[in-house]
Amino acid sequence: MSNAPPSPTILLVDDDQKTVELVKLYLKNDGFYVDVAYEGREAIRKARDTKPSLVILDLMLPKIDGLDVCRAIRAESRVPIIMLTARTTEDDKLRGLNLGADDYITKPFSPREVVARVHAVLRRAGQQKNVPVTQLVFKDLVIDYNRHEARIDGAPIHLTPKEFKLLGILAKKPGQPFSRADLMEQAFGEDYPGQERTIDVHMMNLRKKLEISPDTPEYIVTVYGKGYKFQDTFE
Repeated sequence: MSNAPPSPTILLVDDDQKTVELVKLYLKNDGFYVDVAYEGREAIRKARDTKPSLVILDLMLPKIDGLDVCRAIRAESRVPIIMLTARTTEDDKLRGLNLGADDYITKPFSPREVVARVHAVLRRAGQQKNVPVTQLVFKDLVIDYNRHEARIDGAPIHLTPKEFKLLGILAKKPGQPFSRADLMEQAFGEDYPGQERTIDVHMMNLRKKLEISPDTPEYIVTVYGKGYKFQDTFE
C-alpha cells in the first residue's frame, strides 16, 4: 500500500468548456485531482461540500459572477482562490483581491503559468493554514471580528453584544440554516436561561439595524420550519 499523501483537489470554475478541459488536462498531468463547476451556485456548493485545496475561479460566470462566488466562498473558508478572467482593468483586479482572492491571471494565458501559480499559491497557503477569519464583506456590509463591530457603507452599526454574536455566527456560514436552539447554544451557551423565542426578538432588532426594509430582509432571512440563515447570494 502506498504511503504517498493524497493529491490536492483543485476546484476549477469556468463556463467555457474548452478552457476547462485545457486547464484540467495540465493540472491532472501535474498530479492534481480536478473537480469542475460551470456556474456560480454549483461552485459555491462544491466549495462547501468537497473542501478543495484551491479554487481557480473565472470572473465572468452566468447567474452569479465570480466576485459574488469569491465573496461567498471566502465568507466561510480560507481556501486559496486564483481569479481567472479576461478583464484586465486595475479596478477589477483590486476588487477581486479585496474580496480575498490570492492571485489573479488574465486571459489569454499559458496553462503552464496556471500550474505554476497553483503551486506558488499552495506553498504560501501552507504557511498560513490556521489563520482565523477576522473580517467578512457582503455588498455594503462589513463584519469586523477583531473590532467586534459591523459597518454599512463605512458607518458603524450599533449592535448589542448578543446581536453581534448572532450576526457573526450566521455570516460565517452563509446559506446554512440555523435553528433557534442552535443559535442560542452557540451564541449564549448551553446554560442560557432564556427561551428559544428570544432569538426572534434579537433577529427582529438585527433586521431593523441592518436592513433597508426589515419586512423584506436582504441579509438575514427566515427559513420556515427551521430558523434563520444568512444569504449566500446577492443581487
